[in-house]
Amino acid sequence: MSCAAIGIIGKAPQPGRSKTRLATAIGATAASELSACFLRDVAAAIEAVPEALGRRGYGVYAPAGAEDIMRQLLPAEFGLLLQVGDDLGHVLIGAARALLDAEHDCVLLVNGDSPTLPPRFLVRAIEALREPGDRMVLGPASDGGYYLIGLKQAHQQLFTRIAWGTETVARSTCDRAAEIGLATTLLPEWYDVDDIETLGWLQEELAGASARFRAGGFAPASRAFLKAGPQISP
Repeated sequence: MSCAAIGIIGKAPQPGRSKTRLATAIGATAASELSACFLRDVAAAIEAVPEALGRRGYGVYAPAGAEDIMRQLLPAEFGLLLQVGDDLGHVLIGAARALLDAEHDCVLLVNGDSPTLPPRFLVRAIEALREPGDRMVLGPASDGGYYLIGLKQAHQQLFTRIAWGTETVARSTCDRAAEIGLATTLLPEWYDVDDIETLGWLQEELAGASARFRAGGFAPASRAFLKAGPQISP
């Protein structure tokens, strides 16, 4: 049976080391706790993908030595893969190669900062990758990056000449795919929670008040944390 690898790219939540931009607004401890909620919620989105489709979740984490933290956050059946490389491009191509070498028929790499990632996007990505021919699936993020990249083969070109952290990342990745003749399937836009503005977007969505992001995942961990804690305003 075919089995897709779905890897969550993220840092192990540790105060002062994770979600640093958000920490400047809400404090290092709250930011770390919220980051843990995000990882739990993305893992829940992966588990919501029907098992009959064939999938296994992974935590693609940093830093080394944080395995116990990740084990406590992720479902027991998830694998762990240490991030390798000195920039995001190296991390992504390394993870894609490692997971494809583990005899998965395709790999999805998803951002660990999208707690309401709709499981249907993951299903759509896997179904697209199982169509005939080599291809890429890309989920563009609201900031110009992407929240998901899906591949059948680890194409190094997709991760080179990319200005990581800028609003051109998704566009440049599509350009690299076009240069090598790789068919591209685009998913709907979604968002990462990286700062106080996007945390406000999450609060609006969870309250059912977002005009931009609808029918997202339930995000039970983030929902419970934000409900229990003090109101955080952008």
